[in-house]
Amino acid sequence: MIPERESLARHRLTLARESLAEGDALLAAGHLRGTVNRYYYAAFYAARALLSVKAKDSARHSGVIALFQREFVAPGHFDAETASALARTFARRVKTDYADYAPLSDQLAAAIRGEVMKFVDECARLLDTLPAEPAQE
Repeated sequence: MIPERESLARHRLTLARESLAEGDALLAAGHLRGTVNRYYYAAFYAARALLSVKAKDSARHSGVIALFQREFVAPGHFDAETASALARTFARRVKTDYADYAPLSDQLAAAIRGEVMKFVDECARLLDTLPAEPAQE
């Protein structure tokens, strides 16, 4: 793997793990909107970690999700059900961040955490097995 890409990927996985811990702290304190936000960002950073190995990225969250689907799910490198946590959590994060009323519960936040944790763990596992691809000009 190209050292610069691996370094960036590992950094992004660290951000993912930190975001999970932040979400856990917010959940323990009863701050559910913040919890969902941090859990989504954990998945987002993990997805970007894998994309960095392929020298891919997007300035938009929807672009990262689409690239992740194209680069990892469609070719069969990543389980589609596990990968769907990224888009589901993004939709939930947008709703909780911007809607006036977005019902949440400790149980829903815990379920989101479980999905995101599985997603992040799978990204970390896959990072250790995927070769880097050359940058496209």
